[in-house]
Amino acid sequence: MWGASMSSQAKTYLKFGSATVAILFLLGYLAYTGVQDSKSYYVTISELHKMGDSAYSKRLRVAGNVQPGSIKRTGTHVHFVLMEQDQLLPVDYTGTEAPPDTFKDESQALADGSFGHDGVFHAKQLQAKCASKYAPQQPGTTGSPASTQPKNMTQVQPPALSAN
Repeated sequence: MWGASMSSQAKTYLKFGSATVAILFLLGYLAYTGVQDSKSYYVTISELHKMGDSAYSKRLRVAGNVQPGSIKRTGTHVHFVLMEQDQLLPVDYTGTEAPPDTFKDESQALADGSFGHDGVFHAKQLQAKCASKYAPQQPGTTGSPASTQPKNMTQVQPPALSAN
């Protein structure tokens, strides 16, 4: 009798143990495939053009400056051209959100998506920043040299309080 209860208890532990292993394996597999699906490779436009057929099968991120006059909007759907030195890349953005306000001619843009056999980069996400707003100021362009020097907080005197 004692031997029979031990074997049924062992069978129960074995069932739970195998179910636990199966669940852990499934969770590990889902985590791995999720990471693979979300992984994107950052490439420059010139690197993209040199990738050959491997460019079509990967999720990529490409950055460049928006070519002036190339932006064509239809709601949230946008066609534009990215420039990097002498390299050009037509981009077709079909994301669910409208491009950011900073997305305009000559802004820096980062497109996330895939490169199509049609030679167009099909972006699902788009980030942009205005190049002039974020670019460091060139020395001597505005203000005097004294205005560009950081102020030492100990040199700033509070206004005198009146005795009244």
